[in-house]
Amino acid sequence: MNRKKLNALRYMNVLVLPILAWISFNSKGWITYLPLIESFIFIPLLELAYTPDPSNLTEEKEALRKDDPIYDWQLYIMVPIQFALLVTFLFSMQEVGLTWVDKVGRISAMGLMCGVIGINVAHELGHRKTWYEQLMAKALLMTSLYMHFFIEHNRGHHKNVSTKEDPSSARYGEMLYTFWVRSVVFAYLSAWKLEANRLAKKGKSSFSISNEMIQFQLIQVAFTLGIGFLFGWTVMGYFILAAVMGFLLLETVNYIEHYGLERDKKGDAYERVMPHHSWNSDHKIGRIILFELSRHSDHHYIASRKYQILRHIDESPQMPTGYPGMMILATIPPLWFAVMNPRIKKMRESGLAQAA
Repeated sequence: MNRKKLNALRYMNVLVLPILAWISFNSKGWITYLPLIESFIFIPLLELAYTPDPSNLTEEKEALRKDDPIYDWQLYIMVPIQFALLVTFLFSMQEVGLTWVDKVGRISAMGLMCGVIGINVAHELGHRKTWYEQLMAKALLMTSLYMHFFIEHNRGHHKNVSTKEDPSSARYGEMLYTFWVRSVVFAYLSAWKLEANRLAKKGKSSFSISNEMIQFQLIQVAFTLGIGFLFGWTVMGYFILAAVMGFLLLETVNYIEHYGLERDKKGDAYERVMPHHSWNSDHKIGRIILFELSRHSDHHYIASRKYQILRHIDESPQMPTGYPGMMILATIPPLWFAVMNPRIKKMRESGLAQAA
């Protein structure tokens, strides 16, 4: 295998999480917490030890990487991995003699799978144009009971990002925990509104099977009840807890990605989404395990760019550490405000941002 292919396969480092999750599902005690330890202790410490890498590909290398199928297949294989681990989790929760420590550890492992493999990979595939990639995105979102994200993220969040109209953009001074409630509730309601508007333009009723939101609810209810029927209602409850953890991880990422940033409004129209409307992180480990999600400024600037060619942009505000570390920081509001609010104020003074 040539060096180019080996370099491309660095994104397979994300498989450490599924491996640790499998170990968790087949273990007891503290070992069941290995996925949490890797995600929120080991990786944040590593990222503190390494400096961010702002380098970009040359135009020639970018053109070659853009259409290289190896990058697509690294996303595709996450779909069967996610479902295989979900089935393993469900069987594991039927095991007799599990303590609450064992159960919490295994649920947290599945929750991380839902957030990191399920929703994050679904996010990338959901921006693709082919029907099969979008189908894979929806299937992955189903494992976190968050299929409406497919509608709201693509048609709502990307249009309204860093404005008060966007429930997924955190406002200046807003705590993570109040943001969770606002974002979860209003993003869900926004998806219903967006789908109703789409159907109205086609002259169709929103109360029909053509409404994807109705489809998604039926699919998710059937999926959840199917788990209850096959594995027991208690195990179904454990699955729901893991799914909730998965989408709260997503909402925590939403929180750190746009906190305190707001687009300027002139008349009835907002300025175009620019790189300085999203927080960026060039910390390499986080970039690799999250399929470059942390190069978020370029993603919002040109949403059609595939993950493997996302760029560092000098105008984008930089996070002090990678996503895992920032997520931990966000859970402690006084520390979060102490670190991030001065950066917002500095941006405002430079004319790049205003407080949301």
